[in-house]
Amino acid sequence: MVFLGWKLWRGVSATARTFSEVSAERRTYWETSLENAKVEHVTEPRTTVPGSAVFATPEKMKDDYLAAKEERRFARLQRRVARRKERGQLQSLRDIEALQDVG
Repeated sequence: MVFLGWKLWRGVSATARTFSEVSAERRTYWETSLENAKVEHVTEPRTTVPGSAVFATPEKMKDDYLAAKEERRFARLQRRVARRKERGQLQSLRDIEALQDVG
């Protein structure tokens, strides 16, 4: 019984050590991933006042919506390119052409 208890204790402690090492490794991986994923996207400061949409024309609201949509799309594109570059993966031709079009 003592031998089986000792063997069980060693197995549990080895599992706990492994879990601790893996969680530390994952933590460092996620921290570096989050740092690398932060792509600074310089935009113009917002000039709209909260609540001004009530008095805006539908055309102005549609233009604002489409501009914001394009900005979000471009930010996703930049994050995707940075992520693939970090991982050493091939870039999509569509992404490369989109970045060249922007400048």
